[in-house]
Amino acid sequence: MKKIILLLLVLVSVSLFSQKKQILDKPKVDERVELLSIVFRLAEAQEYNSEYFKLYTDKIGKHFSEYKNHELIQFVKKIRKENGVSYDAVMSMAIHLGGAPNFNPLVQLSDTTPEKRWGKENAIKFVELLQKFYQDAHCSEFFKENSELYKNVSARFIPVYNHLDLKWYRQFYGKEPRERFKIINGLGIGGGNYGPNITLKNGDREVYAIMGTWSMDSTGMPKFNLNNYLPTLLHEFNHSFVNYLVDKNAHSLQASGEKIYAIETEAMKRQAYGNWETMVKESLVRAAVIKYMKDHQFDKIQIENEVKEQFSRKFLWINKLTEELENYDKQRDKYPTFESYMPNIIKAFTAYADSIEIFEKKYEEKRPKVLSISEFRNSDKNIDAEIKTITINFDRPLLDRGFSIVIGNLGETAFPKVKDEKYSDDKKTVILQVTLEKDKDYQFILSGKHFISDEGIPIKDYEINFRTK
Repeated sequence: MKKIILLLLVLVSVSLFSQKKQILDKPKVDERVELLSIVFRLAEAQEYNSEYFKLYTDKIGKHFSEYKNHELIQFVKKIRKENGVSYDAVMSMAIHLGGAPNFNPLVQLSDTTPEKRWGKENAIKFVELLQKFYQDAHCSEFFKENSELYKNVSARFIPVYNHLDLKWYRQFYGKEPRERFKIINGLGIGGGNYGPNITLKNGDREVYAIMGTWSMDSTGMPKFNLNNYLPTLLHEFNHSFVNYLVDKNAHSLQASGEKIYAIETEAMKRQAYGNWETMVKESLVRAAVIKYMKDHQFDKIQIENEVKEQFSRKFLWINKLTEELENYDKQRDKYPTFESYMPNIIKAFTAYADSIEIFEKKYEEKRPKVLSISEFRNSDKNIDAEIKTITINFDRPLLDRGFSIVIGNLGETAFPKVKDEKYSDDKKTVILQVTLEKDKDYQFILSGKHFISDEGIPIKDYEINFRTK
């Protein structure tokens, strides 16, 4: 009997593994993704110019720098400037292409395929120039030289892959996944992550989680910390269950979406969310990640940090939206699918829109503010160059998560030499140890990237100017 039970358990495990294997490929590097990220890097697209994985990006620079003036790169600069072809539009094109060297599109290109920012004419011309670039820049040699590196990186991502519970998506959304899921390690895209999808000519749908590479170990190789990368992976796969529902209900969501977006335009555009539809999709996906974390008993602090992260990104309604998802999950007898619950989601966004100014006011009240600089007043023009510290005092404690002090408009020459940075014991003061020169203008900016309150709210960028005597 014990042997029979053991055999049944093995069979069940094999069945579950086979099911996962059928719908979810193991992580890998996709040469189409790498090639397009290299092309846009050469075209000086900021979002594709990360240096996090320096061992690899140095290889890109060494091999491809002489092709910066290739006609493909000039064309990319043009369509980027004129049509805004950037960020996710680039990765959408990547997954719509066949393999090298011809890159024959997997579906017919149109004004909206692979993405409306391309347009049919530009998309066709891009593919033609890409074919030429692939030959001229000896791309096949580059990919062959780095093939072992690619395998090594993807092998390092396996622990994150093993923690992904695809059953949850089916259970939560009430929808059998008919897609094939693909995890792609994007080596040159830094902190960027993308979730494009494609419906092939035979009707099969492929959903991608293109994962950036932004943390390294002491050897300079990627380090895929579970707490950092799993939420991002969860995020990208949620898009395939959420996006089409927002598109399907766009007319009903438009008024509330536009009202919220009008208040939060600046914050959303900083994250490359250029319209209300993207903002609503991101809202639902981010709330779904928090719901997944709760359902899988993630550490309480980790869940709180995830909520704070979304709050800092100005999704000020994230707690209420997460509660809405929990309300749906408690009423599955009445709402068997998330799609059947969408009328309630539409009502919820109407309520968020009506309250958005109140949300915003409370957020600003809780935002950390600079009270003073101990050694001088901001914009003073007669500062003693012999001072050794710049002590910045805030109105409330900050999370001790590093320092985000950036160069201002006056450039690097106006940035003071900072020898050390530290927080005071009560975390309400940041102390910079500096070396200053006489008769010189100085400028730097305190950014909200790391200067954040206990509630996860960042400071507004605060510019500090002074001149020494």
